[in-house]
Amino acid sequence: MHIKLNDLFLEMQEQLDQNQAVLDDALLIELVDRIRPNDTRNQDEVQAKFNAFVQAILITPDAASTLQSFVLKLISQYKQTSLYADTGILSLEGFWNQIFQRLGSHFLPLISDESQLQELVRRVFHQYSDQYWLDSIEDKQWQQLFRLLNQGHSNQEEKRLIRSEIIKAITVLSYRVSGIGLYPEFINAHPELTEYESPFLVQNREINDFIQQYKQRHLNDNNLVAIIPPDAAQALVMLEQCKDVTAKIRRSTKRIGVSISLTYLLSLLEQCLERIEILINFIVEKDDVRYNSLGWLLNDITTAIYSERSVRSLLVTNSELIALQVTENASKTGEHYVSTDKSGFFGMYKSAAGAGVIIATMATLKVLMARASLAPLMQAFSYSMNYSLGFMLIHVLHFTVATKQPAMTAAALASTVQHQKGSKTAQIAELAALIINIIRTQFVAILGNISIAIPVAAIIVMFWDFTLHEPLMNHYKATKTLHDLNPFTSLAVPHAAIAGVCLFFSGLLAGYFDNMAVYRKVGPRIQAHPQLRKYIKQERLDKFAQYIERNLGALAGNFLFGIMLGSMGTLGYILGLPLDIRHIAFASANFIQGLMLINGTPEIGLIIVSFLGVLLIGLTNLFVSFTLTIIVALRARRVRFEQWNPLAKLVLTHFLTRPTDFFWPPKNKLEIEEKQESKKYHH
Repeated sequence: MHIKLNDLFLEMQEQLDQNQAVLDDALLIELVDRIRPNDTRNQDEVQAKFNAFVQAILITPDAASTLQSFVLKLISQYKQTSLYADTGILSLEGFWNQIFQRLGSHFLPLISDESQLQELVRRVFHQYSDQYWLDSIEDKQWQQLFRLLNQGHSNQEEKRLIRSEIIKAITVLSYRVSGIGLYPEFINAHPELTEYESPFLVQNREINDFIQQYKQRHLNDNNLVAIIPPDAAQALVMLEQCKDVTAKIRRSTKRIGVSISLTYLLSLLEQCLERIEILINFIVEKDDVRYNSLGWLLNDITTAIYSERSVRSLLVTNSELIALQVTENASKTGEHYVSTDKSGFFGMYKSAAGAGVIIATMATLKVLMARASLAPLMQAFSYSMNYSLGFMLIHVLHFTVATKQPAMTAAALASTVQHQKGSKTAQIAELAALIINIIRTQFVAILGNISIAIPVAAIIVMFWDFTLHEPLMNHYKATKTLHDLNPFTSLAVPHAAIAGVCLFFSGLLAGYFDNMAVYRKVGPRIQAHPQLRKYIKQERLDKFAQYIERNLGALAGNFLFGIMLGSMGTLGYILGLPLDIRHIAFASANFIQGLMLINGTPEIGLIIVSFLGVLLIGLTNLFVSFTLTIIVALRARRVRFEQWNPLAKLVLTHFLTRPTDFFWPPKNKLEIEEKQESKKYHH
């Protein structure tokens, strides 16, 4: 591959010879346009174009010195400190201010400061995809290019100016790191910072000493080439200690919880520390390290140019730790939703059966609330309280709603994927066993809910008719109830998908409140509450505080899930959209009540279609909530699991050979032979 650049080098040299006060950046833009690959994600094309660019510099007389002089003099026309100290680094304004600013800039764009070097970078690397091909360039290629361009000892004044701007940026970043290290939220997360001398303060002292030495040796001497740079080892050691503290806080969030503001501070601190290290290496280290640092800096800045105004980028940067913490709490809960033996299997059935009694009662209460003909908002409130208080009661009594499981078990599955060790076949076999255990537990939980909800709902209908001498619902209402379960003539399945989304959100909210209970020290604060201590004995208050701390997530998740279910229909009514929910447990209770209260004997076809609707509603509830949760849980853990196909084949093979394992616990602990599968999936 050959790139013609002679004409550009000639024009650059002409402008330099004329000593123009302002160089034309269009030449540099054109240069990058010519070396930019057509497919920026094609590694081979990126390498070929870059190598052709280096080759063009080698074969063109004086091209290296011309390009060096032109670029350095062009850069010197702009203010540089902000580029090094701010671009690619989060603002100190905080997460919420940044969100609103970035949203606002989409409607009312910010004014660009043409005197800043960022604007030159934005014009030169004007395509969003530039970040991808710059990231594909290897360290050896950066070294080759910059070694070629850095020949000779010309342009010392411009180099001195750039070094001076970098020193200013290092100073700004160092003080910023010190300030972040003193934030109360940061100290609360790592109390040892107050017991010993904080590395965030010590790094500032070491960097200031280094900068003073550097200024004495470099910025006041004309012969930059012969000067030995000062030793930055101590400053770099302190930066490493700061990174260690940041990593410790990230790890400790599993124990102490995390907030959005702490996540933001951690991301900001990591960016600052990394940028200081790059800048110090650039002005102190030997050529190869310096050239690598320059390549990384260019790549960081180019990526940041297109992400610093992006709402999505800010959310991705800051949501990962929160999502990890939320799904981590959900996965701990999810482990209790997976049975591996007969005792766990029957225990799950009993737990689900207990919930079935409450669900049948809740379904009946909803029918009665509908008869009251309340205003839309009052109806939403009454439905929501019925669901919320019912689900909370189910949790307090240690019963189980089948559809609450997927959001928890998916997070547990993602956690297992993350911590897998050993051969790929062993991992797949273990995951297949876990999935089969999850499916079996799901089956018995649904069976427990339905098998009790249906007869209890039937008993309630008969008892109502016997005591009050009137049907619980009239023929029209019974017909409509059965129609709403028909998967062919109603929106039962889409409404079940909406309920699945609500289940997913309730799982995340449960994890969020579990995290908040730990991070905000809810339990100890209840124990120390002065008003409660007046009326409740300390021993009882301690037990109550411990219960709330352990169960706040589940209680809040159930309460908010009830509100989502209860208000969805009213929301659809207000918006004029066909929004509603269908939940398998309530659908099963409605199914029997509708059949019993319809005029005459129901046809067999109606019974089959309605029951099919109940099953499809259940499958949709489970599939949607499980899929959404596992996607979030895997992303939060930065896990890319590539073995979905062999895993699916393994589960399907097991179903065809031993289907009973999916519905009844095996005599021995379920183990899938690794040797047998290694023949199939060994690569």
